[in-house]
Amino acid sequence: MGSAEADFDDLFVEKKRVRNPFVPLGAFLTAGVLTAGLISFKRGNSQLGQKLMRARVVVQGGTVALMVGTAYYYGDNPWQSK
Repeated sequence: MGSAEADFDDLFVEKKRVRNPFVPLGAFLTAGVLTAGLISFKRGNSQLGQKLMRARVVVQGGTVALMVGTAYYYGDNPWQSK
């Protein structure tokens, strides 16, 4: 039982912290724009809904770019052998 606990603790030692605080912010912003767009569609304002859906795509693309850029900057390549 002692070795199982040691293995379990080793998993959390290797846990990575968030290195770019803008990625969660981008995710929340994406969700907010999506929600606003869906609400405007439900209320019948399709022009505003379309603009918000386009804005969601832009914000989501920026968030993905931040994720990829952060991984590239810190050298987190999962395909690279250690």
